[in-house]
Amino acid sequence: MGQQEVYDFLKRHRSKWYTSKEIADKLEASHGSVTTCLKKLRDSSAIDSNFKKGIGPTKKNAYLYRFKK
Repeated sequence: MGQQEVYDFLKRHRSKWYTSKEIADKLEASHGSVTTCLKKLRDSSAIDSNFKKGIGPTKKNAYLYRFKK
């Protein structure tokens, strides 16, 4: 799993925000490797991120990610 795969996934799905878990599930990759890739992409300003409180059925806090327009 590499940054390019995560970047390409977000680029193909530009209009939607995703959690790292959703990305990992869609790419059939480990959550840890996707999180590492997302951190590097976020640090390089290649993607947008947004912190949300209480999302999803479990009401957990999470970062959401999408391709930078």
